[in-house]
Amino acid sequence: MTHLSTYEPATGALIAELPIGNAAQEVSAARAAWPAWAATPLATRIETLQRFATIVRARADDFATLIARETGKPLWEAQTEVDTVVAKVAISITAQAERAGERSTAQPGGGRMALRHRPHGVLAVLGPYNFPAHLPNGHIVPALLAGNAVVFKPSEKTPATAAFLVDCYHAAGVPEEVVRLLIGGPDEGRALAGHDDIDGLLFTGSARTGIALNRQFAERPEKILALEMGGNNPIIVWDDSDLDAAAALIVQSAYTSAGQRCTAGRRLIVEDRLYDPLMAALTGLTDRLIVGAPFDEPQPFMGPVIDNDAAELLIVAFDKLIGMGARVLRPLTRIASDRPLLTPAILDVGDVADRPDDELFGPVLQVSRATDFDDAIAQANATRYGLSASLISPSRERYDRFWTGIRAGIVNWNRPTNGAASSAPFGGIGWSGNHRPSAYYAADYCAYPVASAETDTAAASIPVGLR
Repeated sequence: MTHLSTYEPATGALIAELPIGNAAQEVSAARAAWPAWAATPLATRIETLQRFATIVRARADDFATLIARETGKPLWEAQTEVDTVVAKVAISITAQAERAGERSTAQPGGGRMALRHRPHGVLAVLGPYNFPAHLPNGHIVPALLAGNAVVFKPSEKTPATAAFLVDCYHAAGVPEEVVRLLIGGPDEGRALAGHDDIDGLLFTGSARTGIALNRQFAERPEKILALEMGGNNPIIVWDDSDLDAAAALIVQSAYTSAGQRCTAGRRLIVEDRLYDPLMAALTGLTDRLIVGAPFDEPQPFMGPVIDNDAAELLIVAFDKLIGMGARVLRPLTRIASDRPLLTPAILDVGDVADRPDDELFGPVLQVSRATDFDDAIAQANATRYGLSASLISPSRERYDRFWTGIRAGIVNWNRPTNGAASSAPFGGIGWSGNHRPSAYYAADYCAYPVASAETDTAAASIPVGLR
């Protein structure tokens, strides 16, 4: 196979056929171009990325339309993704100055201690399909600002969006050899990750792939590895909350992007006495959600999952939970037999023993009751993941207990689980990452610190130990 085809999830229409690349050639091109880019003054790199933001803003309509077509997400949501691509530049410039800048301090006895940062070299970026522009851009922009060259391998399910993104970098003046696009499938991804001449890998995707990469890099400590993986994220509803507002927050957490967010709310844990009224509010709101194609009018709340294979895997997992004793509150059904449009689903898993700790990457919410708040936190922490968690409660005291007791890198109060700001670090613990948070902290893994003891002239003596 010489070309990779990409299709619209909502219609099955062909979007584009792109030539499959060669990892070794792309790494070689980036390696040759890297020294000149690293030597380019930071001010010039900043100006270049600011032009990139301007170009993306000018092409926003076409960009959002392509993202909507290729991912299936509603046009309104694709437009917000383009906005985040633009906003990432200013945020990254600030983060670069704060977390990877330069400073100098005088030392006792004379001289100074200087702190500067240097780029790693050639960084590989493996991108996901759920945010095919925003998430890889969140690695690439800080990597370029730091002076690295990049080889970007997008998901084989969203290569056209990646090609559009890379064209914007090049149109802004980033040399073509400094940002290379590697089109292909798993074979090309493995070839890139295993190439000896990359200096690091920045990954966003599933825990299964991330763990495999962690093993692969275990004997390569000289290479930076930043992993942003998934989550089996809990929401706890407690105390006398506004249940209509709670239902809206749960829906936003569980079903935005058709549940295809690593921060999506997967598990709902409810104070026992609130269960019946909350389920009435939640199912009533869920039944009103519009599921449809990206350009439908009125605009849908959510579109399809990425493809028919993903839809089928979700249905199999849903049926497995039913077989284990889960009670269906709202079914997971296909709106059209040949397209991956799924209805938002709710399962009561309170009677399921040994609940699978799986990230069901789609519109499936699992509900259970808790007898007391300690039980609720124990249920929330019963996962190998640790990305995001949210408490819905009017009590500040309750939130303080939640914040202290929960194991997650993003801990929210009366906000959705997927309410994460680009101006803050983004990452988790356990199977959700390897302690290399992205977003505002991406500057940390895109450059390494160099400490220098410096004086303008050489002056030294050896006062003891001489004959």
